Amino acid sequence: MVSDRALEVLRVIVQDYIDSKEPVASKAIADRHGFGVSAATIRNDMALLEEEELITAPHTSAGRIPTDKGYRVFVDQLAGVKPLTPAQRRAIEQFLSESADLDDTLTRTVRLLSQLTNQVAILQYPSLSIATVRHVELLPMGSHRVMTVLITDGGSVDQNIVECPAELDEEVVAELRAHLNAQLVGVSLAQMPEKLRGLSATVSPRRKDLMDALSDALQHAVDGHRSDRLMMAGAANLVRGEHDFTSSVYPVLEAIEQQVTLLKLFTEMKWESEEVQARIGRENEGPFAETAVLASAYQSGSEHRATLGVVGPTRMDYSSNMTAVRAVASYLSRLLGDHESERA
Repeated sequence: MVSDRALEVLRVIVQDYIDSKEPVASKAIADRHGFGVSAATIRNDMALLEEEELITAPHTSAGRIPTDKGYRVFVDQLAGVKPLTPAQRRAIEQFLSESADLDDTLTRTVRLLSQLTNQVAILQYPSLSIATVRHVELLPMGSHRVMTVLITDGGSVDQNIVECPAELDEEVVAELRAHLNAQLVGVSLAQMPEKLRGLSATVSPRRKDLMDALSDALQHAVDGHRSDRLMMAGAANLVRGEHDFTSSVYPVLEAIEQQVTLLKLFTEMKWESEEVQARIGRENEGPFAETAVLASAYQSGSEHRATLGVVGPTRMDYSSNMTAVRAVASYLSRLLGDHESERA
């Protein structure tokens, strides 16, 4: 068990190491932070912290750096986080409120979070299985091509080009449009695959091949709403911090691109509160064992939650980054909730 002063020494070591990228020595702590005790006393506190495996010496020097365990204690005892400035809050609100649709909103969200934190921003695409079809539009693009437009009550818009096996005219397009809307409006995306499989049986034999082609395009749009995919931005931030990794940053980049491990991690997180969760160093699997993952839930519907967060080296500004993740997740939930209220 370490003393309150030793924990304060740990906090100083973490913050100074984050700022300077250099091991922190007892003399520097005594000189800069006004503990009111000698450097020798600080060294005793540091020795206790080292016995508890909260700090370590990266090489034979007087300086120490935090361990994964030290970062964990620091984060768990983080009493205050740096508040966003009014200018930052206005920027978040303005930038996200200018989005055109759901996909644009999510793309803007990860870009913004990456800029605020200088880390890789990761966003779990919301599950839209509870969303329903609001409208299906067919737009002719020649005698044998048509664009399908699937619009959900969640505000998402998906377009696909269909090469039609038969010649189209305005009357045929109008007929198919009316039929699709009669069959699909109000159907949940979870029910769409079964509904689409049976569509060809609801039209005359001469329209069957055409309806099959349209159904395939609409199924492709539905497949795009799987919740087991991620959006990300800011991979260059990780490359710029590659000196924080003992070997190479590229296995981390590859794992982020493949998404499987991150999706598993996000799935394991339990969202029983609005607090930002942190997974630090060896608390993560495989290539993420040298990273910190900060994540929060955002509300993507009246009941469903998805995950938003950042990935970076363990040497990161936890206070500011946790504030940014929480603020962006909160505003995204409010924005999506406002859109849902407008549709009600």
